Amino acid sequence: MREITQNEVSKLYDCIRELSEYHNTTSVNFKGYYPLNPYEKTLKSFEAALSSKDSYIAVTEIENQIIGFCKVNINGESGKLDYLVVKEEYRGKGFGKELMDWAMLMFARNNVKHIEVKVVDGNPTIHLYEKYGFKMKSHILGFEH
Repeated sequence: MREITQNEVSKLYDCIRELSEYHNTTSVNFKGYYPLNPYEKTLKSFEAALSSKDSYIAVTEIENQIIGFCKVNINGESGKLDYLVVKEEYRGKGFGKELMDWAMLMFARNNVKHIEVKVVDGNPTIHLYEKYGFKMKSHILGFEH
């Protein structure tokens, strides 16, 4: 596992695409609605976030191929686990835990006291977050017509 630079953000495209497909099939609330932004726009926002020095991205790789990544944002004592993605064929093998351990270390190093993570309804990853002590604080309701 390693942190990446702005110049490497485009390598996350496949993970972002797979995440979108996963959300659209896992959550009844996202059927065809995700992503909210085109993939390229999301990746550009990652580049900008890395240049601000308030965000960090780590990847996990097998044979130089990115199989997952984690993005954290830090703003003073507040932190956000923005993305934690592991490609489907590698799930359940400890890569998510490895990325989560990195995220929690980044929060600790930066003296973050309050951490937020948003989870799509129906995503079983919520159980991983609960193992780290995260608890449900709110529900966000949406409506489309």
